[in-house]
Amino acid sequence: MKRRAFLTVGLGYGVLAFAQTKYPEVTPRRSLQFPRDHGAHPDYRQEWWYVTGWLKTQAGADLGFQVTFFRARPDYESANPSAFAPRQVILAHAALADPRHGRLRHDERAARTALDLAGARQGEMKVWVDDWSLELVDGKYKARIAARDFSFDLEFTPRVPLVLQGQNGFSRKGPKEEEASYYYSRPQLDVQGTASGNPVTGTAWLDHEWSSQYMSAGATGWDWCGINLDGGGSLMAFRMRGRDGNTVFAPPGVSIEPLRTWKSPRTGVEYPVSVSVTTNQESLVLQPLMDDQELDARASTGTIYWEGAVTAWRDKVPAGKGYLELTGYWRPMKL
Repeated sequence: MKRRAFLTVGLGYGVLAFAQTKYPEVTPRRSLQFPRDHGAHPDYRQEWWYVTGWLKTQAGADLGFQVTFFRARPDYESANPSAFAPRQVILAHAALADPRHGRLRHDERAARTALDLAGARQGEMKVWVDDWSLELVDGKYKARIAARDFSFDLEFTPRVPLVLQGQNGFSRKGPKEEEASYYYSRPQLDVQGTASGNPVTGTAWLDHEWSSQYMSAGATGWDWCGINLDGGGSLMAFRMRGRDGNTVFAPPGVSIEPLRTWKSPRTGVEYPVSVSVTTNQESLVLQPLMDDQELDARASTGTIYWEGAVTAWRDKVPAGKGYLELTGYWRPMKL
C-alpha cells in the first residue's frame, strides 16, 4: 500500500488532516557540538540514550544492568494543536541481570510527550517517562528507575573523553550514504549508587544515537557490542544482518561470528550468546554473564531481543566487560 502525502480521517462530524512527516537527512557534513548534542533532536525519526554496565554488590556479586530511553517521531503529524496530539513518543526499557535469579528481570514504559508526563529536552540531556529518568547534571549522568521488581538510583562519572563513532560522529549503517546515524559513546563511566536499595559500584557505557533512516534494504537486525577494556580503552563493533544470517553491512575490518547459541524456553528464539569479535585493532571472544538475558519488549517497541552483560577474553585471558545486543532473531526489526 503506497503512502500518500496527506491522509484524512473522518471522526463524527469533523475531519482531521494528517501530513506525512518530512525528516532531515543524516549527512557527514554536520559536526556534532556539545553540550547541545547531548540533548534531544526531535526533528529526526528516532533517537536513543542507552546505558549498560556491570555492577558489583558489597557482597561481591556481579550484576548487569540496562537503562534505555527511546524517542520516536511518528510518520504522520496532525495539525491539531492539542497537547495530546502524538508528535513525539518516549519509550523506556530497564533490565537487571542477576545470575542468582536465573533469568533477566525487565520492565518498560511508554508515553506521549503530553502534560510533562514524558519528554526529552533539547540543548541539555534529560529524558523521562513518568518517574523514570536519565539526565546529565554537572558533568555526571544520573538514572532513576522504579521498575516492578527492582530499582536503580545510579550516578555515572566519565573517566575518559567521549568517542565520536564512525566519521566524526557520522556512522554508516548500510551501503547508501543516507543509511546512517549520528552516534557518539561515553565509555569507561564509573558507577556508584543503589540497585534495589543495595549499594553498588561498577563501570558503564553510554550511547547516544539519532537518525531518520536506520535499517538498510535487506537488513533484518544487528549484532552490537560495547566493551570497556581493562587497560582503560574501549571497543565498539556492530554488523547489520540479513535474513540468511550473513552480514549485510559492517564497518571496515569488523566481523562478528557466532560461537555458541542459546534457545529461549519462552519464545523459542535462538541467539548467539557467545561470539568472536574482530576489528583492525582487536580480536576478542565474548562470553555472557548468564545465557538467559532475553528482553521481551512487545508492549512498548514491539520486539523481542537479547541484551546481555558479557566478559571479553583476549587469548583466553580476561580483557574487559561490556554488553552484547542481538536484534532481529525473533522477527525482522522495524524501527
